Amino acid sequence: MIGRIVIVFFLWVCSSCKGLPMQSQVVSVEGRSLLVNESPYIIKGICYHPVPKNSNKRDFTNLTEDLLLMKELGINTIRVYEPIADKDVLDEIADSGIKIIIGFGYNQKGKFDILSGTFLDYVKKYKNHQAILMWELGNEYNYHPEWFKGNIQNWYLAMNKAALEIKEVDSNHPVTTAHGELPNELALNMSPNIDVWGMNVYRWDNPTEIFKQWKDVSEKPMYLSEAGGDSFMTITKSGYQKGENQKAQADANKKILDAVFENLENTLGVTLFSFTDGWWKAGENDKQNPGGWAPNSTGVPYDGTPNEEYWGVVDLERNKKETFEVVKAKYNGLPK
Repeated sequence: MIGRIVIVFFLWVCSSCKGLPMQSQVVSVEGRSLLVNESPYIIKGICYHPVPKNSNKRDFTNLTEDLLLMKELGINTIRVYEPIADKDVLDEIADSGIKIIIGFGYNQKGKFDILSGTFLDYVKKYKNHQAILMWELGNEYNYHPEWFKGNIQNWYLAMNKAALEIKEVDSNHPVTTAHGELPNELALNMSPNIDVWGMNVYRWDNPTEIFKQWKDVSEKPMYLSEAGGDSFMTITKSGYQKGENQKAQADANKKILDAVFENLENTLGVTLFSFTDGWWKAGENDKQNPGGWAPNSTGVPYDGTPNEEYWGVVDLERNKKETFEVVKAKYNGLPK
């Protein structure tokens, strides 16, 4: 009996040892709610794709500093556009108490992608990692039928099949997708294996209507996988002057977050776009440029133009923008 007690105590102590495998948490869907170990989970999130100056590739060199800033913001979820293959990075994110929505692309030249089937290798390897919240398939692919022989149904078939394959190897994490705007009847009917619908939504500074629209077409949970404003005004409009304008971004994000968290009966929350500016998006990657292009983005506040390199809540040097305090107040004012 004493021996059994010693063994149990040893296992309990070792479960918290750094570097050892962590016990996976069970993430589940119940009605319109997301549960982590049976407790309701509100997504207070950010999209995270850190690319340094003079590069177009993701780099986690600033991860420790970034996580400290995220914790200050009250963030509990980050959404990444491609898998994180470095276990040390996953461990550090988990140790900070933040969870990840891991995104898989369709064709990434065989690197953890859906086309090759290698995404399942990643799921099998990391399905028990404490950092994982959900698996995500695709990002706004409904805007790109040209990627699927001109027929978007080919994507929905592939997505639904991939979701089923994930469920066969991991029953502890839901499968989601980041759909461009409200999914239509075709998307919903062809994708029954999607558990949670993420939606990239740019409806000026008020996405309220989409929550009602979603309630009318589905009983599944949803969240805003992208929303927010950038800090550059291409024109003078709505009282905001042309040029870099952090106040425009701060005002827009405040109204957007207010709308999200006033509608928690119909949404899980939001992963705001985005954590840091991205100098690689619109021109030379050694300097910050206005412009860029994103489909269906005329609803970007307040100039109707997606200035892709100005979307961070911090700049490339991690200086806080005006919107930082807005997000911080809103996220920290919500339940843990």
